[in-house]
Formats: sequence, C-alpha cells, structure tokens
Amino acid sequence: MTKKLILVRHAKTEEGSAALPDFERKLTDRGMLDATQLGKHLAGQGYRPNQLLSSDAYRALTTAELIASQLSYEVSKIFKNHEIYQASVRTLLQLVNDLKDEWEMVMIVGHNPTVTYLSEYLTGNEIGHMPTGSCTILTFDASSWLEIAQGTGVLEEFVIAKNLYN
Repeated sequence: MTKKLILVRHAKTEEGSAALPDFERKLTDRGMLDATQLGKHLAGQGYRPNQLLSSDAYRALTTAELIASQLSYEVSKIFKNHEIYQASVRTLLQLVNDLKDEWEMVMIVGHNPTVTYLSEYLTGNEIGHMPTGSCTILTFDASSWLEIAQGTGVLEEFVIAKNLYN
C-alpha cells in the first residue's frame, strides 16, 4: 500500500501590523493567483486527496479553499485544525499518524517553518525553504499512517506556484 501526503505552505500574504493580528492576515492578489495555480497544477497531475486539513489561520484556510476549488474538493469538507497554526514538527507528525488508514492521500495546509521541517524530517531531503505558495508531495510505502516516521518518505515533487506560470 502507498500513502501520499501533500504538505502546502499557505500562499503570499499581506504584511502584518499592530492593527492586524498575524492570525488574520489575508492573501495578497498574487497569493490568491498562486494558490489557484497550485490547485490547477495538482488537479492536472491527478491528485485528489481523500482529506484536506488546514490551519484555521485566515491565510491558510483561504489557500486551502482556493486549492480545493481547483481539485473539485468540497470546501465545506476542509477540516480546520487550530493546532496546525503554530505546530511543532512533533505535533504535525502526530496529526499525520492519527489520520484514518482508509485515506490514501491527504493534504495539509500550514505554515513555515514547520511544513519545511516536516518535509525534510520525513524524507531526509534538504529542502532549505518552502516559499509561500509551494508544496511537497511525499510518498510512503505504508499501509497505515502510524508507520510514517523519520526518513520513511520519498520526495516525489516540490512545487512552487510562481514557477508554474508560462
């Protein structure tokens, strides 16, 4: 059996300020275009997650919704999880290990540095930095999400939305 995990860093956001809490930062116009383009790319590659989980921070949830719309994934079925917002690698890995085994493909939309660190931890690949509007696609030779651990994954693809434009 194979499990596939798509880790997405939210798209480009407006700058934070004293008047705008970090949690409420919105996507810029470019961020909205990038998230849509990323979704189109994933749809074109045939990726159809069984479950889409997202941080409940506004920028991550908006990114998840834009990607979902391109994947014909029902936006109302996005599972919002506050723990993803400032998660450690350990917290995010626990979330992965707790996924339902009948799900073969799961997408998680979150934040840096955790999505980069988790991608590196699971694959052993040095990614360095996942820019906004990017994702890693990881594959695991596993029948249960409980088997997902350090070095068990293969980095199938690293996609950066701004590189998708012709």
